[in-house]
Amino acid sequence: MKIETERLWITEFTMDMAEAVHLNSLDADNRRFVPDEVFETVEEAAETVEFLMGCYKTGEGPLVYPVLRKDGTNIGYVQVVPLEQQAWEIGYHIGGAYTRQGYATEAVKAFLPVILNQLGISEVKGVCMADNLASVKVLERCGFQKEFEGAGLYQGEERNICRFRYQIPHPSR
Repeated sequence: MKIETERLWITEFTMDMAEAVHLNSLDADNRRFVPDEVFETVEEAAETVEFLMGCYKTGEGPLVYPVLRKDGTNIGYVQVVPLEQQAWEIGYHIGGAYTRQGYATEAVKAFLPVILNQLGISEVKGVCMADNLASVKVLERCGFQKEFEGAGLYQGEERNICRFRYQIPHPSR
């Protein structure tokens, strides 16, 4: 996978990215919204990077791709994760030092058509905590439609969540 946008590269992980993965995972928002994606040590991050690199070969997912600024700085990731019944869910995280600059929206918009084509699917789901306003805005800006807001399971706990769905737009007839 190699996607280029105006400011970003979306590519595949290499082992030398483990330190950046570790550092990007430590911000307060990541701890709050996706605590299972916090890597307290570089070694933990390296184990995960190695696992994710293996997923590229099987194509079974999770399929996680680092997001790099054009200067080579690793600022986060975009991903799709398999759900039940051949459905997929999108995920993304931009490290705290790089937020509020439109990087997540830029990455997700570029990633969607490529990954949907690669997987041969026409839709993907999105879910986030309802008070994660940044993620809600990213999904909305990327064309996801909110299907539900209310109590639901998130990270194994009952929380107030939003569920979204993105479907490839059909050309006008």
